[in-house]
Amino acid sequence: MPSLTPRSAPKWVVDPAVGVLSRLGVTPNMLTLAGLAGNCGAAVLAASGEFLLAGIVMLAFSALDFLDGSLARATGQATPFGSVFDATLDRVSEAAVLFGLAWWFSDHGMRDETLLCFAAVVASFMVSYLRSRAEIIGVKMREGVFTRTERVILLGGALIVQGAIGIEDENILEPVLYVLAAIAGFTAVQRLAMVWSKTKGQTDDPA
Repeated sequence: MPSLTPRSAPKWVVDPAVGVLSRLGVTPNMLTLAGLAGNCGAAVLAASGEFLLAGIVMLAFSALDFLDGSLARATGQATPFGSVFDATLDRVSEAAVLFGLAWWFSDHGMRDETLLCFAAVVASFMVSYLRSRAEIIGVKMREGVFTRTERVILLGGALIVQGAIGIEDENILEPVLYVLAAIAGFTAVQRLAMVWSKTKGQTDDPA
């Protein structure tokens, strides 16, 4: 089953931005670090209850993930370390925002929402972990109905809406976190089933 969103931004958006960044001397790792810094800022905003700003900052800085890989390829700076560095900081960025939310919920005695943040982190990490383990054994794994792009859009959008309406009037983050944890968990199971299907009948080489 394909993912719900494209895995890359349109070239007419990416190419001009990459050209400008290249001329400014910006490196792919700088973009990756900027994405992490922005998401940590969003985490602080979420922990402070500034959900509207947290959602905007999260979406804006997560969008850099569409650019760092393109910049690396366009400037000949793509390296194995850069790929691992990018993937690692993407996981930290995602966890940071959910941790910020968990902090706010915990501060306000909202136990269920706090636990849902934890469940969402675990499920999201499992989606990425299964991809990395699959690729170690030679199975390409980009499929999945709910990958990082969908998770970022869902959570960032929910934060913006929650900030706009006020959590005192209606808590939409709780059902969104249920959806995030459940569908990310489903995607992890989906990927595990794909690995089983693609490796069925194979045996480990004892050498």
